[in-house]
Amino acid sequence: MNKLRVMTVIGTRPEAIKMAPLVQELARQDEIQSIVVATAQHREMLDQVLALFDIHPQRDLDLMRADQSLAELTAGIFTNLDPLLAEYQPDWLLAQGDTTTVMAAALCAYYRQVKFGHVEAGLRTGDKWQPFPEEINRRMAGVLADLHFAPTNWARDNLLREGVDPGLIKVTGNTIIDALNQIKAMPMPSEVEQLLSEKKILSRERELVLVTAHRRESFGQPIREVCAALKELAEKYANQVEFVYPVHLNPNIQQPVQEILGNIANISLLPPLEYLPLVHLEMHAKLILTDSGGIQEEATGLGKPCLVLRERTERPEGVQAGVLKLVGTSRAKIVETASSLLDDKAEYARMAHAANPYGDGHAAQKIVTEILAYK
Repeated sequence: MNKLRVMTVIGTRPEAIKMAPLVQELARQDEIQSIVVATAQHREMLDQVLALFDIHPQRDLDLMRADQSLAELTAGIFTNLDPLLAEYQPDWLLAQGDTTTVMAAALCAYYRQVKFGHVEAGLRTGDKWQPFPEEINRRMAGVLADLHFAPTNWARDNLLREGVDPGLIKVTGNTIIDALNQIKAMPMPSEVEQLLSEKKILSRERELVLVTAHRRESFGQPIREVCAALKELAEKYANQVEFVYPVHLNPNIQQPVQEILGNIANISLLPPLEYLPLVHLEMHAKLILTDSGGIQEEATGLGKPCLVLRERTERPEGVQAGVLKLVGTSRAKIVETASSLLDDKAEYARMAHAANPYGDGHAAQKIVTEILAYK
């Protein structure tokens, strides 16, 4: 019996986190030949996650270059992935989400007439510039997909409105919950334990606010507004709260963050963190401020109130569940909303509850079942 050849393409750290449970599940199937390809749209951050989940790509395109444009990255994926499709001749190509990797991989699969499965399909803001370029990447992937693995009914409904055949949409849950369940069961890294002990978080003498902000649409004045809000909050809660901010290496983020927040006693500016320590910080946080899509999902699953530093989100399920709140990048709104949660126990309690809009932690199994059943 010939095995079904399934190629998964992974480019960035968030993709690796969400694809890891799927790669693991594919490897468990005797009737599937699993082929993992890394484009390395991110490099070090991607490698950390692959190592954490013990994933070893058969091929690595190593495409990350300093300051390369989106056009250069896209061209590199086209010219390097296409020969691998010719070599391996997969029956399916799977990619996740909304990066340049997923958009280019979907088009490569189409050119080679390889069936394409879109993991985490159907997320939309309706604004092609927010987030940029992700909104267009996922729309293009959706046009090309043979199966759409929607994480929620809301995502499914978006696809239905766009005219996708209902029979090609499979609501599976989000693989981020599969991954999160694995990470929660792992011991806290020693460096996180040391940090939380030093900052008196573990002893509960002080509270932790975790911050991540790095999106392209926040470059310039928006990130400066976010930093100004953090500075005001840090000064207001100097005796109560420790702010921990792992700062993205992009100079457009590093420069304003270091300038505005670099010398504040209760703000710790860290280098980018690996996934395991980041999740353990989320687990111990009183409050999370982020513009990350994945952290919105993780915060919802963990029941951690989360202020979303964006004007729009393609993950409204967390907002509807009451765990997320959109605040944008306005200094005044961030300060007002965060202060309300830190000061008002009743307000905090209304948001601090784990919700499960993203599935039961078995999304990877459901995706593989659908691929095997496809006719």
